[in-house]
Amino acid sequence: MNSQHTVKADVQILPITQGPAYHWFGYYDKSQFDPAGRYILGMEVGFQHRRPKPDDVIKIGMIDLNDNNRWIELGESCAWCWQAGCMLQFRPNSQSEIMWNDRQGDKFICKILDIKTGRLRKLPFAFFTVHPNGKTALGLDFERLEYMRPGYGYAGVKDRNNDIMAPEDAGIYLLDLDSGAKKLIISLADIARIPHPTKSFVDCKHYFNCLLFNPSGSRFAFLHRWRTERGQGWPFKTRFMTANPDGSDVNVLVPGGCGHFNWRDSEHLVVQVDGFTIYKDKYGEVGKIRQGVLPNSGGHLSYFPDKNWIVGDTYPDERRYQKLYLYNITKNLLVWLGEFYCSKEYTGNMSGKEDDEWRCDLHPRISPSGRSIVIDSAHENNGRQMYLVNVGQILM
Repeated sequence: MNSQHTVKADVQILPITQGPAYHWFGYYDKSQFDPAGRYILGMEVGFQHRRPKPDDVIKIGMIDLNDNNRWIELGESCAWCWQAGCMLQFRPNSQSEIMWNDRQGDKFICKILDIKTGRLRKLPFAFFTVHPNGKTALGLDFERLEYMRPGYGYAGVKDRNNDIMAPEDAGIYLLDLDSGAKKLIISLADIARIPHPTKSFVDCKHYFNCLLFNPSGSRFAFLHRWRTERGQGWPFKTRFMTANPDGSDVNVLVPGGCGHFNWRDSEHLVVQVDGFTIYKDKYGEVGKIRQGVLPNSGGHLSYFPDKNWIVGDTYPDERRYQKLYLYNITKNLLVWLGEFYCSKEYTGNMSGKEDDEWRCDLHPRISPSGRSIVIDSAHENNGRQMYLVNVGQILM
């Protein structure tokens, strides 16, 4: 085993958005960059530090890195949250289409815009994760998620199953991005019928979160969560599961106690369980990423294209600083990229109170070339903005 090395890198951290409006992107597992790496998607809003209301509209836009970080407005949405935004992203396997969720009356919908031609399509559902081929997606009941875990769902639509603990007609949906067809493939009742080895589901209210296809699209991962009280917030219980794209062959990979996750390849995942643990799909634990080396404070991990490097972040420490780092698995090399002050207005103490909804996590996203990272941060007293971190020289 190689001995550990820790270094502090001198990197450029450049703001690519500015006030007076606030800008962010959210989740770390979406395609924020266009395939050429020139345009960076983002969202713009005029307020912070409160829960979005149904009539709160955000602007959708992109930054042109080749034109002085010019902001180009593209659309708007009233279906969004602070953690994942409106699921804004470039459509996989497309050179010029972007996607996001919106609300139309009492329905959540998807919009697909071609940024070159201006053609806009509307589909009668909201999505969570998109298949790598760009033809299908998976969705869930965002109105239920909003009630069960505020800050992750969308306001403005009543959950028709609010009084049902594990409904038969709600869950995970397979969505056709060309035809607009929608099919329920895994219901909450289906999953609640899969017994837990140590816990009872009696009087538990169930929901889904964090759907994510693997790189080949042959499987997807998701979180099954439940609470023993009908009220919002914490505590909730989690088990980590995977399935085929049609909802078949459901597998309980981690029965409980897990946090953030990401796919390393189409068979293996890194899951935050007792540090960062590697699991093989449909098999189980196969190793750990240097336990005791990586910071075990929240953390959103992503693999660079070569799979040797990882980027990760932390929640604020006692001084209110969030940290950004790289880690080389082969060399056992930890590289600190920077720390970013996050004031108490972005409490993020995971207490279950309302202020947990508007954390400003760094959520590092990797460019297609792997030479840069974009983060959300509020460290410059300018509200939440997006920053470009150049890491190409480190990875050489």
